[in-house]
Amino acid sequence: QVQLVESGGGLVQPGGSLRLSCAASGFTFSRYGMSWYRQAPGKERELVATIRTPGGSTNYPDSVKGRFTISRDNTKNTLYLQMNNLKPEDTAMYYCKVIVRWTYWGQGTQVTVSS
Repeated sequence: QVQLVESGGGLVQPGGSLRLSCAASGFTFSRYGMSWYRQAPGKERELVATIRTPGGSTNYPDSVKGRFTISRDNTKNTLYLQMNNLKPEDTAMYYCKVIVRWTYWGQGTQVTVSS
């Protein structure tokens, strides 16, 4: 069955960087576009990055454009989110998502940006 497992979250100071990973299994990873979302307490889940296939085109909302980079390694069945110049408002639980007939989410990884 489809499984997504996020990792790489943690506590970082403002201006710092983190790289999140999402290990995927149970489907042909290279054939599907994937996304990263985040959800802060009391807020709706929001899209932060998408990578399409084929071609690998990416999209970001203005709130993270220029700071976040989504990428994938099809040989490792892994999705990444490089986050630079982190801000306190980036604090949230981060999730990866794929739609393979149905929508699948990982369990999330917590990112906290605080001094």
